[in-house]
Amino acid sequence: MNCNRVVSKISLVLLMLFLVGSGFAQKGQNTTLPPLPAVAGTTPPTPEQQPVGANVEPRIGVGDLLKVGVQGVQDYDQELRVGGDGDVHLALLGPVHVAGMTIEQAQELIRKKLMAGGYFTDPQVAVFEKEFATQGVSVFGEVAKPGVYPVTGPRKLFDVLSMAGGTTPKAGQVITISHQDHPGEIQNVTLSRDPAQNMKANVPILPGDTVAVSKAGIVYVVGAVKNPLGVVMENSGNISVLQAVAVAGGTTPTAALNGAKIIRRSDSGPQEIHVQLKNILNSHSPDVMLQAEDILFVPNSKGKAAGNVALDSIVRAAVSVASYSVFF
Repeated sequence: MNCNRVVSKISLVLLMLFLVGSGFAQKGQNTTLPPLPAVAGTTPPTPEQQPVGANVEPRIGVGDLLKVGVQGVQDYDQELRVGGDGDVHLALLGPVHVAGMTIEQAQELIRKKLMAGGYFTDPQVAVFEKEFATQGVSVFGEVAKPGVYPVTGPRKLFDVLSMAGGTTPKAGQVITISHQDHPGEIQNVTLSRDPAQNMKANVPILPGDTVAVSKAGIVYVVGAVKNPLGVVMENSGNISVLQAVAVAGGTTPTAALNGAKIIRRSDSGPQEIHVQLKNILNSHSPDVMLQAEDILFVPNSKGKAAGNVALDSIVRAAVSVASYSVFF
């Protein structure tokens, strides 16, 4: 009985030694081996197959420099440039297509191929993106310097906006991002005046992405006001005549209050809407809500008769306004 147990233990030890040896004995063999059979499930997923949200993870691209290794096997460490066909030529395996994959997907693909070829039993493959090929991020809309800016790896949204000189005074809160890997998916980011909330908006931007900064709605207040300006409509996007006049510092002593009017765009051309500003200021009439691109004109009672100022003169006055104030 004891003899049988000893024989069983010896057999188990020999079997374990054989399994370990079969996994590592071949790593020193000549690398000119016959082609490996295709491994099921190792082709890179197409953009349609990618899960939503995967587009924020960097992906391997043509020209990238990768460092590939197997844990505990120093002889397998290698640095490889992704070719124009999207392949890297790995020792033992030959060409492996990795372009368009994430690092994790490339590691799993190489691991499966190494096991399918019988080179390792359970290799721990590590892929490191040592150098990204230079690609551009397109930034346009309400930024100081729209254009294409070269980046060599993942960046943050605020870094990219800084490259473009920052946003203009007319910039809105919404920034639209289109990722190269998923051009059909649009990511909208909302900026905030709250620094804590703004940190959530500082999302990753990848090489090849497109960033569009929206234009905020603007209301122009011109004429007999103390500070003619454009009022940027943020947050709710709502502003009334009374609020717009207040942001402009109020009216001048010579303002013809009941001659005020709103110039509003329409499909048929500019429309004039008369406003009883004196009654609104005295709370005798309800306040009037303004729309984006409205021009609130308060005439001066001196000189030309109030209300006889030409429409094109009012529009030119609005266009000439150089300062902007943000209405929250």
